[in-house]
Amino acid sequence: MSAPRRLAALALTAVVLLTGCGSGGDVRGFLEDTYRLTDSDGDTSVYSSSDPVGTTTAAIAEAVPPAERQADGGNEYLRYSDDIVIVSAAAAGSTVRVEDLDGRYRSGFFAFLGPGFRPGSPVGSGGGGGPGDGK
Repeated sequence: MSAPRRLAALALTAVVLLTGCGSGGDVRGFLEDTYRLTDSDGDTSVYSSSDPVGTTTAAIAEAVPPAERQADGGNEYLRYSDDIVIVSAAAAGSTVRVEDLDGRYRSGFFAFLGPGFRPGSPVGSGGGGGPGDGK
């Protein structure tokens, strides 16, 4: 591993450890401390990461474990008790978008991702459910 990459990995590890200890599981705090804010509107914030989607998603999930995780079409989705995080490819790394669950999630927008992303899904349930569940 090259010296700059090793230094970046050490810095990321330090940030993860320090943020993880003080964040109390708050994904928004981790994102704010780790990535560069590029846009914000109400309960939605967008950050930029110089790492690719997989590396960025793994760092976020390791620092603040999600209730559910899913990938679709090159995007990665992390569901937390109050937020959903969407990591997408960007020209120079990836984009990290965090939204409050009161928005598109509650209307069923992310139901295509599976049981853990349906409105009203129990946090951390591994149960699959089936046709007619939730009626």
